[in-house]
Amino acid sequence: MTEPTPGGTGVRWWRALPSRLHRSWSAQVHGRRRYVSALVLLMAAALITVSAKVAGGQDLRPARNSDLIDLVETQGQHNRDLAAQVQQLQSQVQQLTGQASASPKVGTSRAALAAGSVAVSGPGVRVTLTDAPLSVQPVGVDPDMLVVHQQDIQTFTNLLWRSGAEAMTIQGVRIGSTSSIKCVGNTVIVGGVPYAPPYVIEAIGPQQAMLDALASDSRAIIYRQYVTAYGLGYSQQAVSQLKLPAWTGAADLAWATPKP
Repeated sequence: MTEPTPGGTGVRWWRALPSRLHRSWSAQVHGRRRYVSALVLLMAAALITVSAKVAGGQDLRPARNSDLIDLVETQGQHNRDLAAQVQQLQSQVQQLTGQASASPKVGTSRAALAAGSVAVSGPGVRVTLTDAPLSVQPVGVDPDMLVVHQQDIQTFTNLLWRSGAEAMTIQGVRIGSTSSIKCVGNTVIVGGVPYAPPYVIEAIGPQQAMLDALASDSRAIIYRQYVTAYGLGYSQQAVSQLKLPAWTGAADLAWATPKP
């Protein structure tokens, strides 16, 4: 005898319950899967749309290797251009150096001549100044008037500069922009080194112009009057070829500073 069931069938209703539950759960799972799949498709479509707008028809990830190759080629060409420029400048330097060696006076700038930084040679004038002999002691004449002082040397050097001298030495020492002439006792200090007479001044430049200036300058005339009156030494001569060395002292100016 079978037990009655809610559906009127002869099968026990609780035995059919698991099958019904399984069918209901399967239907829910399939529904959720369809929903998730649709959502993924919508997100993918949205991502594709946004990427297309951002790219503007171009590739979002260009070929990096191609960019590096182009960069290397560009930089290589730039290096080759610089190398050619360096070679051209080196050729110009060699050409100018050769010209300076062949003609020192022509290839030397006025700044280098004024600073005395290069050795030079050429025609010029030599002036020699010396003290009066010790035996000369005129009455009523200050003994200081019988020796050569710094102002005497400066008179003749400035005179030669003004008349066109391009380079000059005193006692064989090249005169530059920082050279100094000082008188200490019966000696003259040139560039920090004391020298005894006779004092020899050599200047390269226009010979006739310098000789004319020596003949006409009033201070040079007064000095020669003392030469005649008291026996001071003086001589001048034109020299066809003088060789003056380069200045070897410091080129920078220096001055004292107070202690803190």
